[in-house]
Amino acid sequence: MAAPQNIIAIVYDYDQTLSPTYMQDEVLFPKFGINPAEFWKRCKMLVDTDGYESELAYLKVMLDYLQLDCPSNQDLRDLGKDLKFYRGVMEMFEGIEDLLQPDHRVMGVKIEHYIVSSGIKTLIEGSALAPHIKRIFGCEFAEDQSGKIAFPKRVISHTGKTQYLFRINKGMLEPNEDVNDHMPEEQRAVPFRNMIYLGDGPTDVPCFTVMKKFGGHAIAVYNPDDPTRSSFRKAYQLSGPADRIKFIAPADYRAGSHLRLLLEEMIAEIADGIVERRRREMSETKISAPTH
Repeated sequence: MAAPQNIIAIVYDYDQTLSPTYMQDEVLFPKFGINPAEFWKRCKMLVDTDGYESELAYLKVMLDYLQLDCPSNQDLRDLGKDLKFYRGVMEMFEGIEDLLQPDHRVMGVKIEHYIVSSGIKTLIEGSALAPHIKRIFGCEFAEDQSGKIAFPKRVISHTGKTQYLFRINKGMLEPNEDVNDHMPEEQRAVPFRNMIYLGDGPTDVPCFTVMKKFGGHAIAVYNPDDPTRSSFRKAYQLSGPADRIKFIAPADYRAGSHLRLLLEEMIAEIADGIVERRRREMSETKISAPTH
């Protein structure tokens, strides 16, 4: 049986996409007295000298720094309440469902939000965003017998993030579900044409590539308050010479902003497409009543 395929999934990177800062710099380092420059220098050394993958390097260095404080996952979750976001982020999450028109709602169209990040999942779980997010995918720590973080439980690299796009696509959101299992297109929960991905730079290229290949939508955002313009250049390179995406926009999520206008048009286009396909399916399966 075909799936309803009436979900619009908006998928966000986190650092520098929903927030102008890195979550570790913003709440973790100040809490535990960690020098950001020294921290990231040690991470780079592990990558350049010892051949670490970048995400594993930062998780190892983080555990090295935190071994005296020994926080739990709940301690990290509590820190997440202080995370700050770009202008308009919270207002968007609270009001974006209002974009759906009556004919969309009659056909069961709904919007779901997902975060796929190489950052720390528990920090995002403690943030004001969490109640609005269907599922948060991020790096996780296991805990030892005393309840303190002890070892990376899940690592999401920038290439590994694409796995979670397919999890959303297939509706396989649990880690024990094999996302590589074959599933016919008509049975998938969220076709890529119903998906919008927002990211900020080169680490999002694999996800942008997947969206482009399978007919999804993508936007690269940049920090409009960055005086160095490096944030803008990252987005520009993706839309210009690299030809990864069609749209870039300042990371301003307020109503009336360029980014919100793009999102609203994409949502309306996807929702109209869902309604059209549903009506066509209903018409094709309708059996005419006998005339005599």
